[in-house]
Amino acid sequence: MVRIKGGVTTKRRKKKLFRLTKGYRMGKKHLYRHATEQLDKGLQYAYRDRRRKKRDFRSLWIIRINAASRLNAMSYSQFISGLRKAKVQINRKILADLAVNDTNAFSQLVAIALEANKNKKEIPEAEGS
Repeated sequence: MVRIKGGVTTKRRKKKLFRLTKGYRMGKKHLYRHATEQLDKGLQYAYRDRRRKKRDFRSLWIIRINAASRLNAMSYSQFISGLRKAKVQINRKILADLAVNDTNAFSQLVAIALEANKNKKEIPEAEGS
């Protein structure tokens, strides 16, 4: 019987790997062993950064909201607290977009938060704690 060698299969597998490592530098795209190692590492980075992206964007939105609210003479924490008391349900992504693109609407939200902070009394803390 004729022995079946895996030449075609191996070539296909390597071709697929080299297609995925396109854009890598030096031997990490040409040499099979380095390419497999770098591809594994790249996939790990991609997995990690898909989760990190959510955190990074949330902090960016908070920074933008803080800057815009301070331009309107209010801190970020007071602004968010006022919006909660006024029962305004707008997420931070939309608030950051308003802060950058529509400053008049954001100023109106700051006014709403300011009113809510003035009108609503804080819940007194329990004694003896």
